[in-house]
Amino acid sequence: MRRSSTFARQVLLVRVGRRDGDLRPTDLALPEHRYAERQRRRYGLDRLNRQSFATSRAEIEAVTPVSPALPPSAYADEASSSTIPLLPGERTVARRMKFAVVNACTLASLMLGMLAIFLAMQGEVQIAALCLIACVAFDGLDGALARRLGVASPFGAQMDSLADMCSFGLAAPVVVYASLAGSVSTAAAAVACALVAACAAIRLARFNVSPKDGRFFSGVPTTMAAAVLAVTVAIGVPVPGPVLVAGVALLAFAMVSSFPYAKLARLVKLPPWLWLAPVVGALVDVQLTFVLIVVGYLVSGPVLWLRQRRTA
Repeated sequence: MRRSSTFARQVLLVRVGRRDGDLRPTDLALPEHRYAERQRRRYGLDRLNRQSFATSRAEIEAVTPVSPALPPSAYADEASSSTIPLLPGERTVARRMKFAVVNACTLASLMLGMLAIFLAMQGEVQIAALCLIACVAFDGLDGALARRLGVASPFGAQMDSLADMCSFGLAAPVVVYASLAGSVSTAAAAVACALVAACAAIRLARFNVSPKDGRFFSGVPTTMAAAVLAVTVAIGVPVPGPVLVAGVALLAFAMVSSFPYAKLARLVKLPPWLWLAPVVGALVDVQLTFVLIVVGYLVSGPVLWLRQRRTA
């Protein structure tokens, strides 16, 4: 036991201050005593050369606890301190202006979402719903401009996601909650709108970390869900309050579902007569036509999911 404790004291790390008062860490001091040679032979330390001792000393120093009274060692990697450019590639004046225009569209969507919240708080729900529709337009515009102008960047993708959370994850539920005031209980409206906000956050986070599919969305996009809610409030769909609350909750769960929903690029390739039918229906009854389109789009996800399982 005495020898073991003596050997333990050998590997004790000692920080020695300089004579001039500088508290920077100095070399390690490994005390020697009369049993040093005997313990080297006992534990096989005499087989190690000086290089191995230097390596172990560096490893010990890497895990040595630092006293709060001492300044941290300056071992920071210079590469880690370098900043990452917001705009990858050539940073000319023209590209910077294009980059600014694209991000201005994203900020416009964010500001319109804030305006929709303020209008909904004042009871102007239909005007607030129109602001949400404008948010949807700017959200599609910034992505299209970024790809067309060649200024797409990770910074723009993250900024777009944050703006979508404000406009579609917060502003849209607030507008819907204001529109449901007086028609349903406050608790039911609050729960349904809270589900929209929570599911929008989950949907956006999952989209940022999931591999992209060029054909389908996994779940209803937040932009589409916000557009459905905004148009529902703007045109005043004549449905009972409880049915509308159930529809809002169903739309929230559809955002976080795994059902495949077709992207707009695939919908544009549909036959012309399928696009003519909604136009004619809107001229007859715009509210009924809108409800049928929304229901058809929501049902298309489970149908495509079943079809993919059968063909797999």
